[in-house]
Amino acid sequence: MSALWALLALGCLWLGSAVDLQPELASMAFVTNNPTLTTVALEKPLCMFDSSAALVGTYEVYLYVLAESASFRNASVQDRTGVPLSLTFRQTEGGRTAPYKAAAFALQPCSDLPSLDAAGDVSRVSEILRAYLVRVGANGTCLSDPNFQGVCNPPLSAATEYRFKYVLVNMSTGLVQDQTLWSDPIRTNWLTRYSAIDTWPGRRSGDMIVITSILGSLPFFLLLGFTGTIFLSFVDTGSPDGGTAHDSQVTQEAVPESLGASEPSYTSVNRGPPLDRAEVYSSKLQD
Repeated sequence: MSALWALLALGCLWLGSAVDLQPELASMAFVTNNPTLTTVALEKPLCMFDSSAALVGTYEVYLYVLAESASFRNASVQDRTGVPLSLTFRQTEGGRTAPYKAAAFALQPCSDLPSLDAAGDVSRVSEILRAYLVRVGANGTCLSDPNFQGVCNPPLSAATEYRFKYVLVNMSTGLVQDQTLWSDPIRTNWLTRYSAIDTWPGRRSGDMIVITSILGSLPFFLLLGFTGTIFLSFVDTGSPDGGTAHDSQVTQEAVPESLGASEPSYTSVNRGPPLDRAEVYSSKLQD
């Protein structure tokens, strides 16, 4: 069913006239983040102007941009003689007073388009994107470069709606051959304020996230310090055999070498067996 719908859509594209079509945002298969704060990626008008009849000669496609603040219904991209306008971004205040030309590229025949099957080849990704897409607002230096030559395509304004139009120009005559409708308004993204950022989980602020990270790592350092303390205590104490030998040496030094004649009787009083004899003797006297 999906293949049938694709064939029907392709047939409508080929049978439709260029004036009945509009520039469209690039497919999500090509660009995931679109539009951005300052750029909009559009699909090129492939197989659009040459769908009804083969074009003879050299042709180029001009892309015009108009800010939503301007009236697009009365906006013209050519003069009374059919010559396309060459107004710049600076002359039109970024498209707010009139359409400006943002890009110009050669009309590529349908038969010369690279196959989308080659998109899996990393070395050919850039070639395929250039063939199928045009990015408005991609040149960030043309306005400030006094030596820049060509069509200036400076960044767009954030949170602003724009309309786009493709114009087919016959380069041999310099006149407009055909053109599309103005696109539906496309709004660039807006810069989210810091206070409005959703710092999930718990919608914590940036400071709270930093503090939470520090507190979360504190137990690790405490455990590391505790382990180091235990290890140093074992190193300072020494082995159990060494401690026993040291105690026995101290005991031997504390005992005199000769205790004398009266010492054995003194020590025998403190021993267990003599005390037992004394108890027996006292019991006999009581009898």
